Amino acid sequence: MHQTVESAVKSTIYGHGRGWVFTPKHFLGVGSPTAVRFVLFKLQKEKFIRRLSQGIYDYPGHHEVLGILSPNVDAVAKALCEKYGLKVQPSGAYAANLIGLSEQVPGRVVFLTDGASKKIKVGKIEISFRHTTLRNMFAVGSREALVIQAFRHIQKKHVDQTVLERTKRFLKGSSRKEFEKNIRHAPEWIRKTLSDLMEKEL
Repeated sequence: MHQTVESAVKSTIYGHGRGWVFTPKHFLGVGSPTAVRFVLFKLQKEKFIRRLSQGIYDYPGHHEVLGILSPNVDAVAKALCEKYGLKVQPSGAYAANLIGLSEQVPGRVVFLTDGASKKIKVGKIEISFRHTTLRNMFAVGSREALVIQAFRHIQKKHVDQTVLERTKRFLKGSSRKEFEKNIRHAPEWIRKTLSDLMEKEL
C-alpha cells in the first residue's frame, strides 16, 4: 500500500518540478493522511525532499555550481496559503525588494494576512505572517498593493526620482481602471504620489 502511495507522491512531485513547496494536503487524493505522512517522512530521510518547517516540504532546486538552493519565499507563502486558506500580501523590505526599489534581501520577510499571525523559520530566513485589517488587504495580489506596501516601508522622505522611475516601469502593465480602484484606500501621500506619477502613463 505504502509503495503505491509513494509512487503517486513521487509522481506528483516530479510533475511540479524542483523548487515546488508543498504540504501533506497537496496529496489528499493519493492515500490516507497517515500513509502520506509516512511516505513524506521516508522521502525526507532519503533526502529526496526537504522538510522546511512543521508540515512544509520542498523538492529542492539544484545548481551545478551552488549545489542545493534555498527555498523560494513566495513558494513557501503560496503553500501556506493553500494549507490554511489564507490571503497574503508581501510588505516591508520584502515588497520593496520585489519591485526593485531595494537590493537588500531581508533576513525577515513579512506578509500581511487576513488570517492568524504566525512565524516560521525557513533556513536562515524568518517568514512572518502578520494579521492586519481588511483595508490593508484591499487589492491584495495587485501591482498597486505591492507598491503601496513598499512605499510604506521606504517612507515619503526617501521616495526620490530613482524610486519613482522604477515604480513607473513596474506599474505600466496596469490598466487605468484597475489602478484607480486599487490605490483608493492607500494613505493620502501615497495615493497622490502614484496618481501624479501615472497620470500620463496609463
